[in-house]
Amino acid sequence: MAALTLAACGEGSIDEETKDNESQAAAAGDCGEVNMAVNPWVGYEADAYVVGHIATEQLGCKVNYKELKEDVAWQGFGTGEVDVVIEDWGHPDLEKKFFEGTGDGSAMDGGPTGNVGIIGWYVPPWLAEEHPDILEYENLNKYASEFATSESGGKGQFLGADPSYVQFDEAIISNLDLDFKVVFSGSEAASITAFQQAEENKEFLIGYFYEPQWLFADVPLAKVALPAYEEGCQDDPAKVACDYPETELKKILSTEWVGEGGPAVELIQNFQWTNEDQNLVAKYISDEGMSAEDAAAKWVEENQDKVDAWLG
Repeated sequence: MAALTLAACGEGSIDEETKDNESQAAAAGDCGEVNMAVNPWVGYEADAYVVGHIATEQLGCKVNYKELKEDVAWQGFGTGEVDVVIEDWGHPDLEKKFFEGTGDGSAMDGGPTGNVGIIGWYVPPWLAEEHPDILEYENLNKYASEFATSESGGKGQFLGADPSYVQFDEAIISNLDLDFKVVFSGSEAASITAFQQAEENKEFLIGYFYEPQWLFADVPLAKVALPAYEEGCQDDPAKVACDYPETELKKILSTEWVGEGGPAVELIQNFQWTNEDQNLVAKYISDEGMSAEDAAAKWVEENQDKVDAWLG
């Protein structure tokens, strides 16, 4: 009798836990799949994998990560291949093509990420300290020969980034009559390495870079002052002669996917964090060699209060 009573109590406990789990799953709803584009820079990767980790582990979603260039990712909204671009740096041309009203309506604004993007021309800190006048674009030609490399054809080298990024440096150089030539690094990682080596070896280097980016915590790059950005100064890519604007980064979502609803939609619309949050996860990935999944899991474990807010 004692054995039977214990067994009955045990079964009751298991049944209660099962019912609790079922009710929680019912409350969360069927999360289904999330097709997450991953654009080629580590800050984006940090955003994508933190949100993806939460969607997978706490909402039961299946997250499909798709490594795509920016313009290619937007094309996926209309075909159902992409549900989320988690970090957009401003693409009015693509908004016109894919947003409702001016385009096919396959994409929509998903709200800010909380990050502020700053693109510009940067030099290593040692160079700014020894030649402070180099931080004014009017003085760059005086130093052009110092920046020359075997790839720059006798002109000063300006280090571009991944060619798929939005960048107007060739036009800026031409329209400001600067004696420089753009040489693309090919990737974010290559640009980071170049700036690290230039600082360590006290080499002349100027190039396209941006914040948020974990590198600034280790190598505080100095920004060169270009003519101030004004509304419309980048409308014609061939005539750009101004600095890049500060950009409130935002999420772009598939209109159809949002319409279907589900817990992942609410999570992503609620997601907002700081440049410092992103830089920390990016540093785990790029500087400390962690996988994106492990870096995301570590951050989520240490910041459950922020996660709870996103989950509503």
